[in-house]
Amino acid sequence: MLYKFKNTVLPLILLHFSKQKSAICFLNLGMSLVYLREIDSQTKFAIWRIEESDDDLLSKLQLDEREKAKLGSFNKGKRRLHWLATRVLLRTLLNTSRYIECPSDANGKPYLANFPQKISLSHSFDYAAAMISTKGEVGIDMEIIKTKVERIQHKFLKPAELAFIAQDENRYEQLYACWCAKEAIYKLQGNAGVSFLNNMTIQPFDYQVQGILKLELHSDQHTHLYDVHYEKFNEYMLAYAVE
Repeated sequence: MLYKFKNTVLPLILLHFSKQKSAICFLNLGMSLVYLREIDSQTKFAIWRIEESDDDLLSKLQLDEREKAKLGSFNKGKRRLHWLATRVLLRTLLNTSRYIECPSDANGKPYLANFPQKISLSHSFDYAAAMISTKGEVGIDMEIIKTKVERIQHKFLKPAELAFIAQDENRYEQLYACWCAKEAIYKLQGNAGVSFLNNMTIQPFDYQVQGILKLELHSDQHTHLYDVHYEKFNEYMLAYAVE
């Protein structure tokens, strides 16, 4: 089930789902943390609505000279806000006042150099998302839903995958569920050479506002099957997976 809270001041709401053994918090307390899910004792993710200025976000962080230089390379605007918001989310999820060293590897995959958790980051327009786990590699992706995805569907879905896409009002949502799922697994596995079209196959599924799809990753003559969770969040689609 999908819960949405718009423009409402609410107390903290904690919901437990025994089937998924997870806890969900929706927050609207004048804070920008709007969604927190604990998947299990080792894995959680959160969504941040970017309402602050870059200076406000920067005041919540500790950055070294390398990070300050990287931040300085961004023009004022969304790129800079997205970078800052994902780092604020990491600090929130890790619940620490320590300095967090978060470089990227040769393939551009971010990682924590001084914490044991595996991480994944995403952002789209007014939101940023981050996921952490000590269980294994993780991947998360968040995208705003737009009809233009139909123009590029053949670039990330095979004909057999397109065949199960709904031809009703849920068509765009299902296309984005597929896109976000492949993006989440791309981030999880960390190999820049993996192709959405050639190395990933989504098994047929019926779209719901919240569900699980199965994705096959074909690489190095091996096939790995992932369960990818997806859900619609306001006008966005979210997908995530844990290794």
